[in-house]
Amino acid sequence: MTHLPRTIIIWLFCICLLLCAIVTGAAIGEIAIPFSTFLKTIANHLFGSGYEVDIFHSRVIWLWRLPRAVVGACCGAGLAMCGVILQALLRNPLAEPYLLGISSGAGTGAALVTAFGMNLSILSLSTGALIGGLLSFFFVVFLAYHSGRNATAIILAGIASAMLFNALTALILMIFTPLEGRSNIFAWMIGNLSGARWSDALLAFPLTLLAFLIFLAFSRILDAFVFGSRAAKSLGISVNYVSMLLITLVALVTAVMVSIMGTISFVGLVVPHAARLIVGVRHQLLIPASALIGALFMIAADVISRIIVPGLAFPVGIVTALIGAPLFALLLLRQKGN
Repeated sequence: MTHLPRTIIIWLFCICLLLCAIVTGAAIGEIAIPFSTFLKTIANHLFGSGYEVDIFHSRVIWLWRLPRAVVGACCGAGLAMCGVILQALLRNPLAEPYLLGISSGAGTGAALVTAFGMNLSILSLSTGALIGGLLSFFFVVFLAYHSGRNATAIILAGIASAMLFNALTALILMIFTPLEGRSNIFAWMIGNLSGARWSDALLAFPLTLLAFLIFLAFSRILDAFVFGSRAAKSLGISVNYVSMLLITLVALVTAVMVSIMGTISFVGLVVPHAARLIVGVRHQLLIPASALIGALFMIAADVISRIIVPGLAFPVGIVTALIGAPLFALLLLRQKGN
């Protein structure tokens, strides 16, 4: 009798755990739906089964809850992986995806679209946010390239970009945006999965999977970056090329996730540190662990946001902040003296 390698067993367990979390996240919500109805709905859509189910419940499950759970898992995994990559490249434990100023630029893009009514015609709010986030990143790259091309330059350029685009967003909201538009932008900027649909899932899932595979392929190189750029260069690694490639991919993933659901705080900062406590610092284990924990964390936060107050769904960004801030404080206390 042959035995499956331990690595394959672990991978299968993690995949099953993630699928169970997505199913659980989609089955729980404001409206009580029997679990049998949930399973029948999935069977009808995936396998063409002819089970009779309530049409309203079927639409709620397939058109709202399931894509919301999938998008939440992808966004959580993507942001967590981006946090791991930036913390390794910049050698800064406080580095997180929004350090590149992408969330601020996305907010400006979304505010522009809303202020001038383009969300009703050519551009959607998500498209405007994506364009704004990428423009902010290019601004950071320009500043960093002309001011030192090192980790400190990237961090300072990200801070400058965030301050600039935050000011532009405030200006647009105060002068050009009607009151209703301001409330929409505010709800989006907090972080919200209520608008997630299958079109978002079909964008988020392949991008997250591609980023995961690329990050994993560079895992050994990232281990060298932890000891500094000189150590990486001594091993024959093209530091500038690798850094630019990975940071660009981080920016793309972050911009897409922010455009879909707004700014979700603490996932890209706290999850990598939590994963290190579990699997250590080797990126071959740290990247998959962070992706899994990030996905589970986002699904759990989304479920909590929907059921914590009956009849009222909180933006998921509020829940991630309320959970993430105490967790980060605990991690700081645990690292006392290091």
